[in-house]
Order: sequence, then structure tokens, then C-alpha cells
Amino acid sequence: MASGIVILGIDPGLDRTGYAVIDAATGRGGRCRLVEAGVIRTSSRVPLADRLRQIHESVAAVMDEFAPGCLAVEQLYAHYKHPRTAILMGHARGAVLLAAGVRGLRTMDVPATTVKKHLTGAGHASKAQVQRAVADAFALPAPPEPPDVADAMAIALCAASRLGKAR
Repeated sequence: MASGIVILGIDPGLDRTGYAVIDAATGRGGRCRLVEAGVIRTSSRVPLADRLRQIHESVAAVMDEFAPGCLAVEQLYAHYKHPRTAILMGHARGAVLLAAGVRGLRTMDVPATTVKKHLTGAGHASKAQVQRAVADAFALPAPPEPPDVADAMAIALCAASRLGKAR
């Protein structure tokens, strides 16, 4: 496979931030290759500022190790029944975007419904459907766990498609 742009996909969350690094193929007939994926966990027993520092430092370490050419991050959304969730996600998202900004890294905001539609054909697909679609896309033996990791992988794949680098 010809090496393409490295994309870091992030599913931001205060308790769990999923991340995935993919190599988006630019060669003819190329496919995206999963390089690394994981989750950054923080404890609710730790002060907010320390949790945000941990997210920032962990994401920065991934950026420094894999030198992505693009960061794709889930766009902030708010549901009127759960405004606190959006606020907490916004904090985590800010820590991620700060790491990208310090490095001059190109960023792409991707709405969750766009990611789900790209992978499954349905903008309101379930977590399990996204996990299965991601497992199929990367030929994994089982769906990735936790769902935050699968979401980050899906975000990266969607970004690759938007950049015209994925099949």
C-alpha cells in the first residue's frame, strides 16, 4: 500500500477520549490502514483541570509519536435534555484542539451523524452498528471496545473519505 496522509481521529469525552491513527492510502486501489487505536481515561475523582491536562498531554504524545497530517474530531453537539454532556465534551474537545493548535495541525470537524451515515448508511446508527462497520472496514476479528475507540476509528475513516483518500 502506498503511504498516504496520517489522520488522527478523536472521539472527545471527559471520562474516555477515544483515538485512532490511520494511514489513508493515496495509491490506486488503496485502503486505509489502522496504525493504532486506544482510549484515554480520566478519573472523576480528579479535579477538572488535571483531567484536561491529562487529555491534552496524552493526545499531544500521540500527535508527537505519529505526526498526523490531519486531526479529525467529532463536532460538538448539544441535546436539550443533556446540556451537561455537551459542556463536558466541550472541555475535552478544547484540550484536544489546543494540542493540535500548538502543533499547527490541520483540523477537521465531523458531525456524529455524518460519521454514522458514512459508515453505516444511517445517520442515527447505534454504537453496535458503528463498531461492526469499523471492524469490517479494517478487517478486525472483533468489534473494537470500548465504543469510544470505534467512534474515533469511524471519525478518521470519514475524514479520509472527505479528503478523497479512502475507499
